[in-house]
Amino acid sequence: MQPHYNLWIEIDGQVVLSLWRAELLRAVARHGSISAAAERIGIPYRTAWQKIHEMETRLGRKLVETQTGGSHGGGARLTPTAALYLEQFDRFAHDLDRFIAESFAANFHLPD
Repeated sequence: MQPHYNLWIEIDGQVVLSLWRAELLRAVARHGSISAAAERIGIPYRTAWQKIHEMETRLGRKLVETQTGGSHGGGARLTPTAALYLEQFDRFAHDLDRFIAESFAANFHLPD
């Protein structure tokens, strides 16, 4: 047996950051575009754009800067604010992983 959990952070009952949303932001950072990130994680572009827009609106902060057109096409990159949120979220999730593993080990003793 092993424990599992899902983590998300809300403002006024609305999700602003979650394990899935953090992965979306990391995919944007890795691939340099929202469409490539969406394709990589297997969701429609519209869903990716919508979730990013939701996060930005709910946080009141810009998370992704986009660039359209040009000779090399458009692109996207995370803002310093988004990078900071991801760092904080990752540290928090890591701390929870450690706590959950320790708590599980301390509370679940199975007979041999």
